[in-house]
Order: sequence, then C-alpha cells, then structure tokens
Amino acid sequence: MHTITIKSIFQVLLMVSLFLVISSCKEQAKKVQSEMSKGVKYPSDVIPFMDEWKILLGDGTRSEDLMNFEKKGFFYVANENNIDWVVYKTPNSGITSKTSSNTRSELGQKKHWIPETGGKLTGTLKVQHVSTTGDATVASSYSVVIGQIHSDEGHENEPLKIYYKKFPSHTKGSVFWNYEINTKGDNIGRFDYSTVVWGHDFSVVGTNPTKYPKEPEDGIELGEEFSYEVNVYNGIMYLTFMSDGHKTVQFTKSLIESEFATRTDIPEQVLRVYANKDKGKGIERKKAYAGEINYFKQGAYNQANAKSTKSEIYGGDIVKQYDNGSYAEVWFKNATVGEGTKPIKN
Repeated sequence: MHTITIKSIFQVLLMVSLFLVISSCKEQAKKVQSEMSKGVKYPSDVIPFMDEWKILLGDGTRSEDLMNFEKKGFFYVANENNIDWVVYKTPNSGITSKTSSNTRSELGQKKHWIPETGGKLTGTLKVQHVSTTGDATVASSYSVVIGQIHSDEGHENEPLKIYYKKFPSHTKGSVFWNYEINTKGDNIGRFDYSTVVWGHDFSVVGTNPTKYPKEPEDGIELGEEFSYEVNVYNGIMYLTFMSDGHKTVQFTKSLIESEFATRTDIPEQVLRVYANKDKGKGIERKKAYAGEINYFKQGAYNQANAKSTKSEIYGGDIVKQYDNGSYAEVWFKNATVGEGTKPIKN
C-alpha cells in the first residue's frame, strides 16, 4: 500500500512537471511569434557576427551573450529607408571601464591574437551625432572612436583608433586614425601619432576653447556613409577607407617594427601636440607590438567627458545628456570580423 502511494505521487509530480515544461515552451513560442509578428529585430539579426563579441554600454551594462540582445537607448536596431542599422549610442558621462574616463557602447572581440597571426575587421557606418560641447583646444573634443585594435597586455596601449570628429559650427567632419606607441619603459611617455583620411588629423585644434579651425573641404558630414577595413597580416596593418564621392585611401603600418624607437624619430606633429605635457616624451620599443596579444573593438567610444574636454554632462543625467546633445551615436549596417588575409597588390 505504501509503495503504491509513493508511486502514485511520483507519477502525479512527473505529469505536473511535464505540463509546466510544455506550458513554458508554448509561452516562449508565443513570445517569439509575437515579436516576429511585430517585426522585432535585434542587432544580431542585422550583423550576424555578434556571437564573436561582448559589449560594454554607456550605462555600465555588460554582456557576453549578444544573440537576441539589445538595450534601448544604447544598443539596438533602427530602420531607415528600409535599411536596418545597428545603433551604438553613449552619453558624455555614464559608467565606463576602470582604465578610461570615456563612456562607450562598444563591442570587444572575444578572440585575441598577436600581430604576427593577425585578423581582419570591416565596417560600413555613418556617424549620426558627436558631442556639441567641449574645449576646441583639446584634440579629442567633439569626437568618437568607431574602431580599434587594443592590446591586452603590457601597457595595454592601442595600435589603432579610428576617429570621426566634427566641430559644432561645421557641416563636415574629419576621419583620421591614430597609432599609439607601445612605450619602452614608463608608459607616461606614450603618445598618439595621427594620420588624416578625410578632413583634418587629430592635431588640428582651435586657437582657444571656443574658436574652431577652418572647416575641412573634403570632410565627411554627419549621416554620410563610409567604410573601413583593418587587415593585419604577418605583423603589418593594412587600412582601407572608402566613401562615395571621396577618394579611396589606403595605408600600411608595421606593428612589429617601430618607427619611433629614438627621439630623433619623433614627428613634428607629436612634438607640437605634446609640447607642454609630461605625456609624449617617450619612445617606442623597437619591436613595437610584436608578440603582444591584441583584439578588435567596434562601436561608439565617446571621447567627450567633463574632465579633459570640458564637455557638458548635466550632472551625469543620461536622459538630459541625450536631450541636449551630450552624446555620441554611430550606426553600422554591415561589419565582419575574421582572419587576416594576404593583401592584393594593385
């Protein structure tokens, strides 16, 4: 009798469990069907490489699973003229990484590699907004980084940062890329060397906090589409930038042999930009980033903050920052990541 009772209870519990599982599956299926009927799309539906990345958002949200993941106001899908775009949006002030004063809604590649092994990152994008406040004499004001190579050891410097920058009264902005030296010795001496793509490079600034330089004639407007390719192969970085109505521009830079190993190698641009600063007095180790672990980053890394660029942050209130132009916003419609490939000679 006792055995029969236990068996009966077990059967009832099993039936209840099966019922709950089936009900849960039905509810999940209804939810998915409902979202599909509403046309809900996630960034991973638009750019399917999201399983290769993790993300940090401007409010401090982190995620390592980006499949069917979004965060309204920071990382989501927008449709314009029947084209889906992945939106990366971040305020001038929020919660950021422990090594930076700048907020970001930015992907970080899970796979790491050394320059000798290499890798490739591409993106087709348009910058929709950069901070409208800042100090015109500070090179990083009014700018956002839209792609990076970041070191994961040593000084954790950045062999590549791709920028978009536009001064508030200008219609056209600039695209340029910076190389940060892998400093030999104390990293306080590190510096960035900037190379122009379209418009001006990093070193072109205002003569006072509210006086802007001349608007670039060949610049890129907000909302104007362009593409970049970063191809690291056998220790050499090959960069290609393309945009309709602009000349395609290509660059080659070694990541395993330094151009800045002695003070006599330091370009005039660096001497001028860092003339009155402790930063910028160093040299690079001869092998640059050889053998050092690196990874790609992509999205919106806002360079505006209250500290260095004196940008408005409205007490850190994100809603007020968004309402008053204190943010960066970048849209990507295509992007890929993969192995580095042997460059094709023209």
